[in-house]
Amino acid sequence: MAAARSVRSSDDGSGRVRRAGRALGRAVHTPISGTARGIRRATHAHGAGESGLGKLIELHAVNGAGDMLVTVALASTVFFSVPTDQARGRVALYLAITMAPFALLAPVIGPLLDRAPHGRRAAMAGAMLTRAVLALTMSTAVATGGLQLYPAALGVLVASKAYGVIRSAVVPRLLPPKFSLVKANSRVTLAGLLATGAAAPIGALLHLIGPPWPLYGACVVFVGGTVLSLTLPPKVDSAKGERRARLSTHEARRERARKRPGLRAISTPVLCGLWANAAMRALSGFLIFFLAFLLREHPLPGQSAAVSLGIVGVAAGVGNACGTAVGAWLRSRAPEAIVAAVLSLTLTAAIVAAVFYSGLLIAVLGATAGFCQALAKLSLDAMIQRDVPEHIRTSAFARSETLLQMAWVVGGAIGISLPLNGVVGMSVAAALVTAGTVMAWRGLLSTPRHGPARPRVA
Repeated sequence: MAAARSVRSSDDGSGRVRRAGRALGRAVHTPISGTARGIRRATHAHGAGESGLGKLIELHAVNGAGDMLVTVALASTVFFSVPTDQARGRVALYLAITMAPFALLAPVIGPLLDRAPHGRRAAMAGAMLTRAVLALTMSTAVATGGLQLYPAALGVLVASKAYGVIRSAVVPRLLPPKFSLVKANSRVTLAGLLATGAAAPIGALLHLIGPPWPLYGACVVFVGGTVLSLTLPPKVDSAKGERRARLSTHEARRERARKRPGLRAISTPVLCGLWANAAMRALSGFLIFFLAFLLREHPLPGQSAAVSLGIVGVAAGVGNACGTAVGAWLRSRAPEAIVAAVLSLTLTAAIVAAVFYSGLLIAVLGATAGFCQALAKLSLDAMIQRDVPEHIRTSAFARSETLLQMAWVVGGAIGISLPLNGVVGMSVAAALVTAGTVMAWRGLLSTPRHGPARPRVA
């Protein structure tokens, strides 16, 4: 009887259909599952899976992808869809809104997170969920570009700022054994860069369907980030032994500052490295906005405005990724020397671009700035880990990140206010880097050459 049933099944073709269906299922499932397993192996390697750092790396990749989808949607409305003069006004308004969470809310967000250290997972999930809801809200206004778009954009930026502050505070608590902070930050940053690069073409394809679709995609991504935030290890919410760092020492607080040291009282190299990084971040914001308008009006020879922007953007992104990879390889060797070297290299590239202005040198400056900014930031992280006492180190990372983001906005504001003259723009870029280079060399020269050995970072 069994043989008869088998024959009948073969005769009516149902067996072949089932086998074909299973083969098709395996063909579709294997690439997806294989890719997922490969990503999981990469993010969880060298103890990152056991410590929880792997999940944070994946969360930051989700964050980068969601932010890029929002950026694609806003760029199509704020920048590309209107004439240059109107675009400048809209971008200026966008930057003013961007500055608001940094200048006005940073003094609130940092202390609030300091006072509620046991809710970091919930805070990160809340930042993700807030952006998911606001992305859905913006989807109804992005096609028209009306002013109602900007309050929602402000909310997205505030939530993104809050996530960035918390993420800076969380990384030190998830370090695997014998894992330097520089290496951990390199992995987190590189994951964000790769996810951002992957999300950009996806956002462009979604935009072809309709202006709201990148925001629909961002909503889905941020909902996934909300769930992923809650799966982080419980030790993320631990604040045992932590205290708050202060970046100022007013007369009325001098006595408390002796008990709760600020960054001013800890290490001149750290402060100089911080200001050098602020100059690099200001250069980044300047180049993004100045070149966006410059290349729109004066594209590279033989290229359209969109292609010109793409070439410079890809050069900067590749440089940043390479700098992150090299930073992990250097493992924070002589961070003051690295900061001074990369600032000097960037200054040289900016001066050459100003004197011998050309499209090729613009791309070279973008790649150099991306590479050097990544190395300078990783070196700053190494100095903070080395010189700042552990009980205020988490707060110090949050405060430094706030300053760097504010510097980016200031640089962008300078970029949109200049006339569209390449030589003038590159000269201003060189001036920005000069200030940072002076601070970098001051930090290097103030580093003790003799005395007690400092704790190792790597």
